[in-house]
This record gives sequence, C-alpha cells and structure tokens, in this order.
Amino acid sequence: MKEAAKAPGTPRKKAAAAGPKPRAARKKTEPSVLDRVQAIIVESLEADKAENVTVLDLAGRAAFTDRMVIATGLADRQISAMATHLQEKLREAGVGRVPVEGAGGSDWVLIDAGDIVVHLFKPEARELYALEKMWGSDLDDPRTDEDEAEPAA
Repeated sequence: MKEAAKAPGTPRKKAAAAGPKPRAARKKTEPSVLDRVQAIIVESLEADKAENVTVLDLAGRAAFTDRMVIATGLADRQISAMATHLQEKLREAGVGRVPVEGAGGSDWVLIDAGDIVVHLFKPEARELYALEKMWGSDLDDPRTDEDEAEPAA
C-alpha cells in the first residue's frame, strides 16, 4: 500500500521537476571593500597594458553584481595573462575563489570576483557585445528616442 503512494521517478527527476531551490539573498559587501578590490583590479589591468578600462556601478540595477569592469586586450596571450595575473592578485588580497571563464584563448574572458565581475575582450568582441551600452547609466535616462526625434517648438 505504501508503494502506491510514492510518486514515480527517481529523486533526480523529482528534483528537476520541482525546479531550482530558492537562493539566499546576496550579502552586500561594504563599499570600502568594493573600492579596495576594484582598485586592485584596475591597477592589475593597467599594469598589463589593458586598454580602455571602464568601471560600471550596477548597485541596485543588477542582482548578480555591484560593479562591472570592462577592459580590452589586443591578443589572446595578453588577455590570458591579464586574467591569470588578476586571479593571483585577487587571491593574495583574500577574495578567495575567483573563477575564470574563457581563458583558453577566446575573444571574451570573464572573471567573477563576487561583487565585481570583470570582462576582458578583444576589440572586435567588445564592440559586438557592447556591454557599456547595455549596462551604462545612459539607459536610466527617462527620455525616449521619440522625445529626441520631435523638433523643439
């Protein structure tokens, strides 16, 4: 009789059907700590001759991070070296585990430093993905394109 009450399927299938577990709310990092980590990131990238280093403040606008750093490297080896050096410096600073995605020779490398996400691009990929346009503060402007198109009276 107990066997009939069980739902069919394996525990894995049941978990998949139930959906993902709710995530715990992300802990806010103190601004002074963010500033210190951001300074380490920017200094490391500039020491490795990164071009056009841009920092975007996403606090309150993105659930996954508070800040985003975007930089350009000219070659795969340069980007890979920037990622490796940055990962080492962040570990030395006590950030902990710093996962790196795409460091094996791609046009885009992502470094997850917790509350700061770093994107390293080749110039063509940076232009293609245009993260500054996607996350830039100009998107917060309440005016629309239609407002700009109308001539002033």
